[in-house]
Amino acid sequence: MLRQVCGVDDLTVGGMQKFDVAGTAIILYRLEDGFYATQRLCTHTWGPLDRGKLEDGCVVCPLHRARFDVRTGAVKQWANFPPGVQLLNFLRGHKPLTTYPVEVKEGRIWVDV
Repeated sequence: MLRQVCGVDDLTVGGMQKFDVAGTAIILYRLEDGFYATQRLCTHTWGPLDRGKLEDGCVVCPLHRARFDVRTGAVKQWANFPPGVQLLNFLRGHKPLTTYPVEVKEGRIWVDV
């Protein structure tokens, strides 16, 4: 179901912000080509992605540096820090982020959660 989240001017290009939408924690991103939404927590060890960085269309987890494409949720680089985390990677495997459809209507951002 589409839910209104914020206005288009509430996020600058290259920005991201967390929201609670109908009980679902998401991050809304604004890139040059539009708005995108993903789950808030990293799929590796549930780090808060809103405390990470947005670089080249990817959100980087602040805990173990996993990188996810915010357009698709795809894993671009799995957790690689610190070196001992590689054992956990072997056990858990790579898991993409859940993404949510975003629509812009009359200057407002709507997310389907």
